[in-house]
Amino acid sequence: MSEKIYALLLRLFPSHFRKEYGEESLQLFRDRARDERGFTPRLRLWFDLLVDLAISVPREYFYAEPELVTPSGQRLSAGPTFYFLRDERPRPGALALGAVFSLAALATFSALLSQGGIHKPRTASVRQFQQSAPAANPARQVAGDRNSAATGANETFASRPSDQVDSGDSMQAAPSEASAAIAAPVGKGNLDAAERQRVLNVAIEDLKQHYVYQDKAQRMAETLLTNQKRGEYDAITDGDAFARQLTKQMRDVSHDMHLELIYSQDSLPPQPTEQQPPEELARYRAEMKRINCAFEKVETLPHNIGYLKLNFFPDRSACEQTATAAMASLNNADTLIIDLRDNRGGMPNMVALMASYFFDHPEYFYNPRENTTQESWTHSPIPGNKLADKPVYVLTSSRTFSGAEQFCYNLKMLKRATLVGETTGGGAHAGVWYRIDDHFGMGIPETQPINPYATPDWEGTGVEPDVRVSASEALETAVKLAQTKLQKK
Repeated sequence: MSEKIYALLLRLFPSHFRKEYGEESLQLFRDRARDERGFTPRLRLWFDLLVDLAISVPREYFYAEPELVTPSGQRLSAGPTFYFLRDERPRPGALALGAVFSLAALATFSALLSQGGIHKPRTASVRQFQQSAPAANPARQVAGDRNSAATGANETFASRPSDQVDSGDSMQAAPSEASAAIAAPVGKGNLDAAERQRVLNVAIEDLKQHYVYQDKAQRMAETLLTNQKRGEYDAITDGDAFARQLTKQMRDVSHDMHLELIYSQDSLPPQPTEQQPPEELARYRAEMKRINCAFEKVETLPHNIGYLKLNFFPDRSACEQTATAAMASLNNADTLIIDLRDNRGGMPNMVALMASYFFDHPEYFYNPRENTTQESWTHSPIPGNKLADKPVYVLTSSRTFSGAEQFCYNLKMLKRATLVGETTGGGAHAGVWYRIDDHFGMGIPETQPINPYATPDWEGTGVEPDVRVSASEALETAVKLAQTKLQKK
């Protein structure tokens, strides 16, 4: 088949060439085709031949008296190059055939180059609204805990610096009394003065009512009003540009990178209420049951090493029974490996419950998203639990995020676990989401938790592992560490 294609390509040359050199050229092709087998050599062969055709055919017709070079009968390491004696115009059929084969060759090489597939970035814009795990209480769900995409409720927006594409900072959702107004669609360049004024008024009201530092809230409000009076917003007709401008000015005053006004060209979903409808709770529970509450694997490895892979922290009200059963099955292990390499966060109440198995007394578990309350301690001791004094290894990756980082950070600070793997994602702080209208909303930090540790939390930096290896090597490394420690006993 290849020889027939090459013979057709030779018809691009004048008849005198085919008579004198056609058979020799075919023999050269046969020799190379016989020796150069396999995908890469064949690809190189055709590339050489096509380049040779592209050079030789024009040279035949545009060089007046080229020097004659007779092709060698030896096998070549590259395609043959031909020079010709006479000057004649190519026939229309030859030109048409050449154009067809050139287009076919171009399409073939393009297809080969794209064999690896199309790269799709894993990070998402802060202004995209995606689907994620349905929370047991979406009105207070920590966003940015990007759990299994199979779960199906609204993932809330990330709070982050506007000049970054995706930092992973997160927001919770809560109702705003000032959010009742419904705006008409605001497209690019379709933001009028009345819309700007209304968004500004609601943003200022939300700041004064909800921002954790009231003195800074007042200063931010005064700054925005002053800038408005100066006419700084008069020329802004794009919703996204307006949101970015107000965000920058609020941060200039507060130095709080978790405070953000967000614009979405697509209509935002309705503001969730504090009390979730029963049908939503039922849907959440059904989904958690379907995925076993994200407990992907629970098993005992050789040398009595317990292994648990958890892909996010579901709400305790729906999954406490599953968590209890998983930990009970590992209760007699001599050491424990908790795999959080694919864990994107979740609910603080499950984080606290899982950590409770590793202590014989209540321990304060720092959570940068919530004020310090009685619920900030673990529920230790767990009746019948035997794991409180067993070695614990936690596997991490750059995907380990948010609530999973809270789990890692506290266990590391309390010197209760050895972290093995990569530095985590770095999403600690959060704001509460306040919907302004169909296209605008704000993330406003409301909490001022107490961090008892000298080491700052993981916001923007991630939690550093104790043993740094690639994520793919973390499990094997942790097993070796566990075996070594058990042998010393």
